[in-house]
Amino acid sequence: MANAGVSGERRGRSPLTLAILTAVGVALIAAFLSLGLWQLQRRVWKLDLIETVEARLKAPPVAAPSSAGASDAYTRVTAEGHFRNDRETFVQAVTERGPGFWVVTPLVGRRFTVLVNRGFVPAEKRADHSRPDGPVRITGLIRVTEPGGAFLRSNDRAADRWYSRDVAAISEAKHLGAVAPYFIDADKTPNPGGYPVGGLTVVAFRNSHLSYALTWLALAILTAVGIVILWRRGRE
Repeated sequence: MANAGVSGERRGRSPLTLAILTAVGVALIAAFLSLGLWQLQRRVWKLDLIETVEARLKAPPVAAPSSAGASDAYTRVTAEGHFRNDRETFVQAVTERGPGFWVVTPLVGRRFTVLVNRGFVPAEKRADHSRPDGPVRITGLIRVTEPGGAFLRSNDRAADRWYSRDVAAISEAKHLGAVAPYFIDADKTPNPGGYPVGGLTVVAFRNSHLSYALTWLALAILTAVGIVILWRRGRE
């Protein structure tokens, strides 16, 4: 019976079976190498992003533009105008200070209106924080709009419940008309009474792309080794 089992196993490894398994293995190797190359490309992109952001954080601020996109993110800017405190929006947030809200307020300037994330307030300070009513000058970072909401939590305009700083949606809900297509994260300049707390922008970027690339390379090598072993046993 044992001889019959061995004979049946050897018959099962036909040239066609070996060819199919080899083709699958080669396809996997190609996929793993492709993913590894993609991770290396992402690493180059991430390093360039980190270098760009670090340079922008150290650069002197420039006048806030009327329009900006993703390529302008984290540029230091200044803007002047007056806050429309009656149109402020509270966006739920979790920061190093705990859970609470971002206070997002329209800043009306001479040429355009821009949303400003004035900073963080805990829930108990939602109604009790500084609201300057005269001319102001703010300094901060250009940030890209965050449409839609957060993971598994969509913005609810009707209920005035916000989970992301969606410039277009907030502007429409607050009847602001045309506004700049980005928002500004205010810097850590203290506000009277201590709230909102600015300067909490997260500018650390995780960079694990090299380890991911090495993982995909290791899988490609293991698959190649598996193909070699398969053919050796097939010939035996």
